[in-house]
Amino acid sequence: MNALQASAGIFDSARLERVFNACFGAAFNTRLVGGADEPLYRPAADGQGENLLFYRADYFASALHETAHWCIAGAQRRRQVDFGYWYEGDGRGPQQQRAFQAVEARPQALEWFFSRACGWPFRVSLDNLQGAGELPDSAGFRRQVAACALQWQARGLPARAAQFYDALCAAFGTDTAADRLRFDAADIG
Repeated sequence: MNALQASAGIFDSARLERVFNACFGAAFNTRLVGGADEPLYRPAADGQGENLLFYRADYFASALHETAHWCIAGAQRRRQVDFGYWYEGDGRGPQQQRAFQAVEARPQALEWFFSRACGWPFRVSLDNLQGAGELPDSAGFRRQVAACALQWQARGLPARAAQFYDALCAAFGTDTAADRLRFDAADIG
């Protein structure tokens, strides 16, 4: 087996599904599901069935990102499709991009924790490759994400995020306490 094949086995998104579903499947009636064309959170209709958290294709990073959104969302948001958030796709103008970055810094900071728990390289996502007008401020956004990560670290992770982080550390053999991680905007792509 070569290094790429070994890496693919370690960073198999189905592995993340198993960890997430073991943590939250029974307690929150929620399941992480890959293979979607676009990420989406779909709460159970009228409390019947499961809440489903879909991530893009079989992308490991997409699964980490969507779990971060779910771990932050409160009970009210978890009753709404896509947590009640708006989403403006690729091609956002400067004002829309700033609004996107304002709400994405926290989940991306939490995704960074989850990435570290797995040993996966974290990259910020501006999610606007075909944006209109000026280019997004990637350096500024990296600083925002790093600042949020440091805030999570100082205050402690939300309960579900801490549970998932610990489960990922155990599953991926990293076992690094969240308060001992180092977060610097220069370290992220």
